[in-house]
Amino acid sequence: MKIALISDFFYPRLGGVEMHIFSLAQRLIAQGHKVIVITHAYQTPSAKSKRTGVRYLLPGPLKVYYCPILPMTDQDSLPTFSATFPIMRHIWLREGINIVHAHQATSTLANESIAYAAEMGLATVYTDHSLFGFDDLASVVLNRVLKATLSTVNAIICVSHTCRENLILRACMDPTMVHAIPNAIDADKFVPDISKRCTRRIKIVVISRLVYRKGVDLLVGIIPRICSEFQNVDFVIGGDGTKKLDLEEMVERERLQDRVEFLGSVPHSEVRQVLVRGHIFLNCSLTESFCIAILEAASCGLFVVSTNVGGVPEVLPDDLILMGNPSVGELSTVLGVAIRDKVEIVDGIITNSSSHDPMEAHERIRKLYSWDRVACRTVKVYEKVLKMKRLTFLQRLARYRTVGPFSGYVVCIIAISLHFIRKMIEYWQPVQDIDVVPDLGPLDTSKNSSERCQVRKERGWEDNS
Repeated sequence: MKIALISDFFYPRLGGVEMHIFSLAQRLIAQGHKVIVITHAYQTPSAKSKRTGVRYLLPGPLKVYYCPILPMTDQDSLPTFSATFPIMRHIWLREGINIVHAHQATSTLANESIAYAAEMGLATVYTDHSLFGFDDLASVVLNRVLKATLSTVNAIICVSHTCRENLILRACMDPTMVHAIPNAIDADKFVPDISKRCTRRIKIVVISRLVYRKGVDLLVGIIPRICSEFQNVDFVIGGDGTKKLDLEEMVERERLQDRVEFLGSVPHSEVRQVLVRGHIFLNCSLTESFCIAILEAASCGLFVVSTNVGGVPEVLPDDLILMGNPSVGELSTVLGVAIRDKVEIVDGIITNSSSHDPMEAHERIRKLYSWDRVACRTVKVYEKVLKMKRLTFLQRLARYRTVGPFSGYVVCIIAISLHFIRKMIEYWQPVQDIDVVPDLGPLDTSKNSSERCQVRKERGWEDNS
């Protein structure tokens, strides 16, 4: 199979969606499938983070198209409805793509690519990574857009059962076409190391984007309470965002500079080094469809305290996590219980409680979650959609009409416009004029670094890992 994974959110931006796309792509390549990623160009002030044109990420190699598409706020592409169609069509024909897999509801590029793929007769799959509401204006608009986008999609994947139920209700989807395939982690990269833990102070680790959705306002209230109640507890906070200033002001106001450590943005390759320093991991998210962060923390042997929201209860066994409602009082109480029950102090030395063995927790996570298993289940979805009959132009219009009494007509007008644009582009740029790139096999990772470097030079690859 030849698969295009499409989203506005990809490296150098870091997050759950980005890691999901990268990890899934690597496992699909390892299984022998051709996979490319299409996203917009990243032009950040840091020269290190600039990404334009075609890049290759190892160890796949994973070919990434950083297209010249204008991003708006939060690295989301500017909606154009048709302006990005020519470049998408060119890439798909050039690479021989037969499956378009879009990711994330808030990605403009993902939504547009599903409509483009339906127009070109390609199989489409959509993965939803987040939960959204029903009553605020932003959610109402997004839900209507998603309903229009998914009218012609062949299959949908959600990262948790809670996410699946949420999407079915928001977009009025047929439950039989919505699959729940959870996220995963590479457990070998998150192995406990008890020797790195402090034996004199209890360390509570927080790693997340410091934004409202991640519950930073709760964290501002929790830290002073816990530091006042437990004199031997410190906080290690990794991440950056708009709410970081609120945390810094709280630390100044409460004079907790020696008990709260700010690490700033932490690259994913260094997350494990931070986690192994801690005894307890704290997640304050206000909404989560599936929290990879608590999975990584549990794999590193930390006991997890989290808000009881979204798909979080599905992620870990009950003996590896304590949950509370998203309020300062209840989370502080639950965190206090974890400190007393899951951490022991013997002769002034801090150790884990007998009820929580870090290595045992790691082995359980390794057995429960695997990207290879996720890739195999995703391939079954791909095989299913490839066997489906493609919708005709009139059938697509009939589905778009069901979006709403007024919005349905708007979507139909957009679809008709796109249909005529495709006809014009096919006249100006016939399929036979587009060069088809040869399919390259996966890089043999058994070779040493010098041999791999020589192979990359011969094949014209660039190492951007």
